Amino acid sequence: MLASSALVLLMTPGLAFFYGGMVRSKNVLNMIMMSVSAMGIVGVLWAIYGFSASFGNNKFGLIGNPKQFFGLKGLIGPDAVSDPDPTKVVGIPLAGNTHIPMTVFVAFQLMFAIITVALISGAVADRLKFGAWALFAAVWATVVYFPVAHWVFDGNATDSDGNVIHEGGWILNKLHVIDFAGGTAVHINAGAAGLALCLVLGKRKGWPKTPMRPHNLPFVMLGAGLLWFGWFGFNAGSALSSNGTAGSTFLTTTFATCAAMLAWLLVEKIRDGHATSLGAASGLVAGLVAITPSCSSVNVLGALAIGAVAGAACALAVGLKFKLGFDDSLDVVGVHLVGGIIGTLMVGLVATKEAPAGVAGLFYGGGFNQLWRQAVGAGVVLAFSFIMTLIIAFAIKFTIGLRATEEEEFVGMDESDHAETAYDFAAVGGAARTAAVKEA
Repeated sequence: MLASSALVLLMTPGLAFFYGGMVRSKNVLNMIMMSVSAMGIVGVLWAIYGFSASFGNNKFGLIGNPKQFFGLKGLIGPDAVSDPDPTKVVGIPLAGNTHIPMTVFVAFQLMFAIITVALISGAVADRLKFGAWALFAAVWATVVYFPVAHWVFDGNATDSDGNVIHEGGWILNKLHVIDFAGGTAVHINAGAAGLALCLVLGKRKGWPKTPMRPHNLPFVMLGAGLLWFGWFGFNAGSALSSNGTAGSTFLTTTFATCAAMLAWLLVEKIRDGHATSLGAASGLVAGLVAITPSCSSVNVLGALAIGAVAGAACALAVGLKFKLGFDDSLDVVGVHLVGGIIGTLMVGLVATKEAPAGVAGLFYGGGFNQLWRQAVGAGVVLAFSFIMTLIIAFAIKFTIGLRATEEEEFVGMDESDHAETAYDFAAVGGAARTAAVKEA
């Protein structure tokens, strides 16, 4: 579990490279900083009240008590181990009576909170002030992520007599949505927030007429590789144990990702005549996103189907921003929102009782029972995140301001926000220099 926690943390620097390579050279440091800063901001909040708000005792399954483990009181030390016996437990018992140190569970879930916040930044690349981003990240984590994490990840726990000794979130325990590792809490949540934030922020200057090509595709490929590597901690680690479920989710994660990458490349080849490295990187991320909620509930054929559908659908979905006119800079909506919805809904279609979750979907004789539950869970998280993000974004816009000035945007966010540049270009003169600056 410690190794899985470290793998999930590695996903955030991986995301920084993935996003950083896709922006223009004058904005790469700013893009990386938005991911890295999420590590610091969310980490501090998690230590003070975030974990407690996500996993503390609650009423009606809506939000944990932020005071219960304020400053992680009672959760630090060698005896803070989950135990189903309420007379012995230090901290909280984990769903399924899983016995791992509470310190490890706190660390593992922290990494999920960090990556979720960092994902949003891709939708607003090239134009969001760094100070506004830092404030947004702190407020959004508090009022959106922590409650949704409670709904989706916090399970009921019972004693040996079947009495509930810890009441978890309503989406998991009352609606019985299957979201093994965060299709709703992470990807739909971040994707809906990205859509709302980029709508409030507005389009980049010159978009979509001015080409805004990725400046460093090797960075993109490196980031995608680190994301895939770290995702095994994300999905297999969510078993909270070295067991068959961890092994099964490791395999379904692998196969879905492979299928999604090939499906994205096939769409590119048919549509554009070329299969690109950017498409390969984006396709594998789309597969990882889609298999996240479903990795414990499908067999190999189901995983391949989810990956293929997500890869093709997300490849087509990224073009919607041009038709609908919203500037989602790095396709957070097209990959994370669409991929998260596909993965969450397809549980209701291809889940099989053979898999660890033990639930059958429509195609395996389970009828519509699980499908409607998945749809309601996805819809609620999408609506909650979108509406709350609009409120937060407008509040920041009319106080400290969200957007960089036109001059700052032209110069680049690296210089205007951080007084740094990623690259030292050789000096050139006259018209050649002007052309190089404009291209950058």
